[in-house]
Amino acid sequence: MKIAYSHLIGCINENPTVDEMSDRLFQLGHEHEIYNNIFDMEFTPNRGDCLSVNGLLRDLGVFYTINSNKDIYQEAIDKLSIDFENLSKEVCPKISFLKLEIDKLPEIYCGDLKNYFSDLGINTNNFFTDISNYLSYETGQPTHCYDANKINSKIIFEEIQYENEFETLLDKNISLKEKNAVFLQNNKVINLAGVVGGKSTCCSDETKTVIVECAFFNPESIIGKSVKYDIQSEAAHKFERGVDPECHDDVLRRFVKIASEHAVIKSLSLVTHNYQDKARHKILIDIKKINQIIGIDISKDKYISHLSKLGFDIDGLFINVPSYRSDVKTQNDLAEEVARVIGYNNIPSTEIKIPKNISQYDKGIENKIRSFLLDQGFYEVINSPFVNLKNNNCIKVDNPLDSNRRYLRTNITSSLVENLLFNERRQKDSVKLFEISDIYSSNNGIHKQRNLALIASGRVGLNYEDFSLKINEKYLMNLFKKIFPDQIFNFQAVSRNDLDTKNKSEILSLELGVEDFSKNILEYDAVSKPPIDFIQYKPISELPSSFKDISYSIKDYNKAEELQELILGFEHKILNNIFIFDYFKNEKQNEIKIGFRFIFQSRDKTLTSIQIDKVLNDIISKSLKISGIEIPGYNLD
Repeated sequence: MKIAYSHLIGCINENPTVDEMSDRLFQLGHEHEIYNNIFDMEFTPNRGDCLSVNGLLRDLGVFYTINSNKDIYQEAIDKLSIDFENLSKEVCPKISFLKLEIDKLPEIYCGDLKNYFSDLGINTNNFFTDISNYLSYETGQPTHCYDANKINSKIIFEEIQYENEFETLLDKNISLKEKNAVFLQNNKVINLAGVVGGKSTCCSDETKTVIVECAFFNPESIIGKSVKYDIQSEAAHKFERGVDPECHDDVLRRFVKIASEHAVIKSLSLVTHNYQDKARHKILIDIKKINQIIGIDISKDKYISHLSKLGFDIDGLFINVPSYRSDVKTQNDLAEEVARVIGYNNIPSTEIKIPKNISQYDKGIENKIRSFLLDQGFYEVINSPFVNLKNNNCIKVDNPLDSNRRYLRTNITSSLVENLLFNERRQKDSVKLFEISDIYSSNNGIHKQRNLALIASGRVGLNYEDFSLKINEKYLMNLFKKIFPDQIFNFQAVSRNDLDTKNKSEILSLELGVEDFSKNILEYDAVSKPPIDFIQYKPISELPSSFKDISYSIKDYNKAEELQELILGFEHKILNNIFIFDYFKNEKQNEIKIGFRFIFQSRDKTLTSIQIDKVLNDIISKSLKISGIEIPGYNLD
């Protein structure tokens, strides 16, 4: 999330420099980069409360004097009468509606609204949507605006479980499947709750009367929807992490105030539906436990002072957790808050000893298995051991780093399926992955097991011997028979029916304990060697790739190696990969035919045919300078 330094500094009395503020943000655990005095923030998933200007200022309040009270509309507001029914109160336990009519639309913006668009270089949309977007940035609470003239019948909120077609306000048609929380009018979806509104009721440049919806949604009902339907949604990003259920009145009054700074308000009404009275979460004051967790000796007064500056308040023997801090539930969470304020670098370090859980013998087996799979073209991955899927034998973590991943996984294969789909969506047509990791279960006590899991789909390999071959059970069985001739492996087919994919290639997986492998693996002579130099990580492009094939005819056998060295060694920033997909030696005609495939992709923008052809022509020009080399059907002119 991008937040302007100027929008923060205006609320801090001490006036710290951008570098000083940056150091404080890092101490608080908020990683970021700075471009032209804009903080590009990377928040951990459990800190959804910081996804706003006000959220960051709350955290910075432990170091600075903060004055973040923005003007809100102070007058009494009439009660809105709106025909609304909530059929899924557990999904949406609180919702407010504001109806607002103005006399005319403003020609220019002023104040905070103007600065938001100019300082961050954001394009405007329409007046009411622009206020909504700004308030999400300022307060962290997304709102949705309906053109009031398009709301002509009852609105129903419901978590539906049937297919429904929906046209978003972004002119994208999506087919809603399985469970989806939606707003309906006349049995038609007008809003995919917490993600994106619909075109049929959206505001326009002519809208003067608006109905603003401000809601709290159960995060579990929003998680994954933006990814599932391929929608870039800032609102979903915040709802997934949890917003403040007690902010509705202030946010909507702030909406009214900003609108009143740009136009005359002709009418105004507001209603709030609260279906669930939720008491503030309380945690017992236990300074001894806090010192034990952190390894320090902080006084009770200092401890309470730190928490108070972060927005916590004291109620007798208990600490009241603010409504916007849904991530704080235990003493461990409070200890983390104090440690952030003190600074992890300022906490004295002590030596800890971690016992070795894997014997040298078992480690040797692991390394041999790893080498064997790497030699067969598999790639090793490392996934998080924490997942959001619960089953009967899983272990729940009391203090998860990510509130959306509270459980230790009981298998590795499910993670590898996600890895495979991730690669397939990026047009990888040969995917062979494996992972070696611990899994845990709670069946009659806590059990740990070291497992290997692998998954494979698509082409056998990107070379002329394997390019036309598809991965199947026979291929994998033959692979493992080379090193485990007497061991039986039960490869499982993974159904694509419940996966978000259009790919039809067969998916095969295998998962078993490392201890179940035959000790013959210790005799395997590895081909793969550890890299000599550190390989720098390169971001994966989200843009589409394109491929081009060139087939060469070589009359002089001695020139084949020269051609391969030239082409396989050719480098360009948009040339992502090169490999030989076809090789044929025709003894009768004394000719070699070699087919090269070139994969083009950019990290910055979708490539045009002109950009690709320019690189391709350079390759062709250089290669045809080798004597005895031809491209059948190609003229250099």
